[in-house]
Amino acid sequence: MSQSPSQPTDNNISPSPDVTPVVTPKEVEDRLKREQNKIQDLLSSLGFALRSFNNLNQFLELIPLMATKVTDADGSALFLYKPNGQISLEQLHWKDSRQRKNIRKALETASSQITLLSKTSPLANATGILDDQMHRYLGSDVQIFGTAILVKHTERGWLYVLSRDPEYSWTETRQKLVRLVADQTSVAIKNEELAVELRKKERLDQELEIGAEIQRRLLPRQCPLIPGATLAARCKPANRVGGDYYDFIPTHGKNSQESQRWGLVIGDVMGKGVPAGLIMTMMRGMLRGEVLHGNSPCIILQNLNRVMYADLENSHRFVTLFYSEYNPTNRVLSYSNAAHNPPLWWHAATKSISRLDTLGMLIGLDANSQYENAQVQLQPGDIVIYYTDGLTDAAAASGDRFDEENFIAAFTAACRYCSNPQEIVDYLFDKVLQFIGPHQQNTDDMTLVVLKIQ
Repeated sequence: MSQSPSQPTDNNISPSPDVTPVVTPKEVEDRLKREQNKIQDLLSSLGFALRSFNNLNQFLELIPLMATKVTDADGSALFLYKPNGQISLEQLHWKDSRQRKNIRKALETASSQITLLSKTSPLANATGILDDQMHRYLGSDVQIFGTAILVKHTERGWLYVLSRDPEYSWTETRQKLVRLVADQTSVAIKNEELAVELRKKERLDQELEIGAEIQRRLLPRQCPLIPGATLAARCKPANRVGGDYYDFIPTHGKNSQESQRWGLVIGDVMGKGVPAGLIMTMMRGMLRGEVLHGNSPCIILQNLNRVMYADLENSHRFVTLFYSEYNPTNRVLSYSNAAHNPPLWWHAATKSISRLDTLGMLIGLDANSQYENAQVQLQPGDIVIYYTDGLTDAAAASGDRFDEENFIAAFTAACRYCSNPQEIVDYLFDKVLQFIGPHQQNTDDMTLVVLKIQ
């Protein structure tokens, strides 16, 4: 049987050029999986970079590249606010290297306009202004989509994706992906700021430790051996560097043939911390210089006040200071006070207490301040305690203060029952620390010096 001429044989069949290749659901699923895997790999790489990079600029270089790839855009631009509030182009990625230079110039011009326009427009409008300027300088054929870089709910910049494709749309998926990249950028910026703060704190801690070590070395390492007397002392700063000061200074009178006497001094710089510590260090050097001239206690304070007045006035700080000289030959204690807490004198014979005080203003309050001299005759068994107001002002959690009355009562008990100055110092510190409680931090420096006559 022959075939009809109108019916083509198999050899005459040819595919039509208009037929679209059929894509199976399986192929579509595989393509979507590959796309998802690519995006996941990109975001994983960004997360790895965030954990690994120590340099913020290196990490920020990746941001526009990642934003471009996960959104299938032509490019991406990262804008950040500077400390002065101006916004600038931080990083740019553009697929077509031939166009990159022109794109960068257009974006830099757009951001520079913000600096000019923000002088008359609030910063809150900067985003809208930036959009307008980018459209103006990039041209209408470039589509622009952006999301904010937020650090603790504060806008720190913008991440834009750019496309020349007229069919490009800012889909919900793309919004989520670029938001993820922007969030990683926020974390990187915050991490960098925390790292900067940590480095600053470490430097400050190191400087404070150096300052504290210098101050510890300037305070007496041990009490001197004075014939017929024993000494004990302790200084407990509220911070690592404090403003309390005490010293033991060997001295002679103007007549070099006189027996050696000892300058016993205690002071308190108003305030605490590094500024007070610096003033305390300066005062120590100046006082030791004044003592070398062999003047009486009141003249020493008067000269010290004149020398330190200008510096103290400029720093808006003052110093309380009690200076005394003990002569072991006759047991006479000569002294002068510049508004410091008067030392307490325990009379062994009568079991009573009196204060050692003279009229005198704070060091640094008035350049022409005058001070007074006084002296007392100490007897065997007598005890003199020098202290700063950190002990009497020590506060418990309730707000109650240890106060001078409690301090005198504790000192009286210590003089009755303690056998030596070190036991007295330990007893009084224990009493104050028990009063404020184990969880309460002392807010002021505490210093005690105890002199006992044998």
